[in-house]
Amino acid sequence: MKPIPDFRSKDFLLAHMREIMDFYHPICLNEEDGGYYNEYRDDGFITDRKTQHLVSTTRFIFNYATAAVLFERPDFAEAAAHGVRYLDEVHRDPEHGGYYWLMRGRDAVDATKHCYGHAFVLLAYATAMKAGIPGTGARVSQTWDLLENRFWEPDRELYKDEVSRDWGATSPYRGQNANMHMTEAMLAAYEATGEIRYLDRAETLARRICVELAANTQDVVWEHYRQDWSVDWDYNKDDPKHLFRPYGYQPGHMTEWTKLLLILERYRPQDWLLPKALLLYETALAKSADLEFGGMHYSYGPEGKLYDLDKYHWVHCETIAAAAALAGRTGRERYWQDYDRLWRYSWRHLIDHEYGCWFRILSPDGVKQSDIKSPSGKTDYHPFGACYEILRVLGEAQ
Repeated sequence: MKPIPDFRSKDFLLAHMREIMDFYHPICLNEEDGGYYNEYRDDGFITDRKTQHLVSTTRFIFNYATAAVLFERPDFAEAAAHGVRYLDEVHRDPEHGGYYWLMRGRDAVDATKHCYGHAFVLLAYATAMKAGIPGTGARVSQTWDLLENRFWEPDRELYKDEVSRDWGATSPYRGQNANMHMTEAMLAAYEATGEIRYLDRAETLARRICVELAANTQDVVWEHYRQDWSVDWDYNKDDPKHLFRPYGYQPGHMTEWTKLLLILERYRPQDWLLPKALLLYETALAKSADLEFGGMHYSYGPEGKLYDLDKYHWVHCETIAAAAALAGRTGRERYWQDYDRLWRYSWRHLIDHEYGCWFRILSPDGVKQSDIKSPSGKTDYHPFGACYEILRVLGEAQ
């Protein structure tokens, strides 16, 4: 294993981001169908050359557009534009509007319209706009309009989750995850455009999820709701490892919210933001910390019982970013200590020092669960984005 570096240093963070980009670039570029190859073995071997998920497409655009600016790489900007073209021309539904969830080559195999996916569409366009990708500014505005017309529920001040291709049928499921990522996307859209409506919406979503709904769920963020936004305590209780909607409280989402609340506070200071960010962070670590093997468990129930003890890469990435954000905001060294401790765990267990990037999931005692490092949806967006946000906390990126 490589020597443990200074995790707080600009040089380390930039080098780690370069290593992530080196794993995927340029082999991820799908020159036959457009877009990007989505699935990779540990050594970078592409195991699926046809499936393209909306979340993968948009996250690759985010990574490339961010890296294009940070590293001043025109080839990364072109790779982002390559993904934008696929998003515009293939994922986009020419008949009904919106974006298909899952493609095989250039054919839609799941045309469902998911708010979660559309949040990443907005994030991708906003990040591409920051990188100067032509036409993406108009797409940011058009995506806002689409979200207002098709997903926004004004009486609830939240977004619904899932709608059929023709917008005729809406799932009764409601969830916080899509609204959390919509908050992330709205903050990015505000940074890209300066338009206040995006910041207003981010604040509304944060208040609704983290304060008003959380008042009924032990003051922290619960995942699953019914159509009327009443709490669904049993959703997927028999499927705690569901990829997008696992059962229970998600400590990783609590710390992700910590990060987002502190980004929101930069632009719109409110007296509730820091206390709520602290509560979510402290609860997440108290409930998930593995005192035997280190790192963080994945989920727990309302009674405090752990339901999924595995170690997911994204949970550690988001918590590292949240710890840095709290350290920068409060000046308290204990958050930097959390930051260093979680980085050390990740360095020893989650990061692949042979081929690069992060293993997706480990057993409680730190054994990787698969040789598929990056299935559809991963793209190492979480570690890449976490490093970028830490650089912003350190004043080393905009």
